[in-house]
Amino acid sequence: MCRNIRVLYNFEPPANEGEVRAAALQYVRKVSGSTKPSRANEAAFERAVDAVAEVTARLLQELTTTAPPRNREAEAEKARERWRRRQQRIAAASA
Repeated sequence: MCRNIRVLYNFEPPANEGEVRAAALQYVRKVSGSTKPSRANEAAFERAVDAVAEVTARLLQELTTTAPPRNREAEAEKARERWRRRQQRIAAASA
């Protein structure tokens, strides 16, 4: 999975439209291999982002879980800790 695409499901408050669109944009960029489409492909690129965002929003609305909602700050701290451990492994490997 692309590291820039974040989990959007089961957060309180729920993912907003901007977060869903950002994830859709990252997905389309990854699949197309392009961060910025040419003018010839710009309309197709935007349609793809719109379609992926729409389907993603629908998916998030339809999913169900019995798990308690995630806390954004707690998840961010877990990600920072994973980054610290990764940096320590890299430093140890290069020493």
